[in-house]
Amino acid sequence: MPEAQTTPQGRWAGRNTDKDLVRNRIWAALEEQGVAVGPAWSMIPNFVGADHAAYLLSQTPEWRAARTVKTNPDAPQIPIRLRALYEGKTVYAPVPYLTRDFPYLRLDPKKLAEKGISFELAAVSQGFVEHGERIGFEDIEPLDFCVVGSVAVSREGGRTGKGAGFADLETAIFREMGIIADDTPLVTTVHSLQLVDATDVVIESHDSPLDLVATESELIVTGNRQPRPLGVDWDRVRPDQFENIPFLTELKSRMMKSRKA
Repeated sequence: MPEAQTTPQGRWAGRNTDKDLVRNRIWAALEEQGVAVGPAWSMIPNFVGADHAAYLLSQTPEWRAARTVKTNPDAPQIPIRLRALYEGKTVYAPVPYLTRDFPYLRLDPKKLAEKGISFELAAVSQGFVEHGERIGFEDIEPLDFCVVGSVAVSREGGRTGKGAGFADLETAIFREMGIIADDTPLVTTVHSLQLVDATDVVIESHDSPLDLVATESELIVTGNRQPRPLGVDWDRVRPDQFENIPFLTELKSRMMKSRKA
């Protein structure tokens, strides 16, 4: 009797069944249509045209005015980090999966050039972990432009990542610490196959909706007017996040003390 075929599951599957179905559909479509660059499943997927999506973002007034840029550490955002460094912008990126004692890395293009470190090397995750300056959240200066990784997004500004909850958590931390403001652009780059109906990625009260979405073929201004969370809703932080993110318990303690002050 032949073995039953099972649908692949993401690494963080099971936390939200509806979102799992959307992610699985997108990951499968990217691979079936041949536009995924490398494996797509359980990842912020790289895609054909990621460089042009970065170009479209770079033509916006928000990007041109930005001096400090934050990006997620994933492969499809390499062209964004590279453009930022060549344009003299300071780049901040989190440690992949936030698994180190220090959460963030700073890439100063002037310092990289002085050390003879190529921007091409510094733009990839292994390069910025090795050559970036290790810093805490409190060392991050106010951000002018924030890029998050996405698996599925809507034209209205809803998004879902790979299911780990890193992006929403760090955005809430930034918000509470004043590192990003109400009007700081929150953006993503995806393939057009990753665009879904608004009902597939419902924006909840603890979510931070997107302002701009760039694909390989267009720039989408979402027109979102939903307010962002003012800070971290610690009741929504899952036990496994406290277990897997070394600095999170201490950070919660510090932030709770600050709220009471």
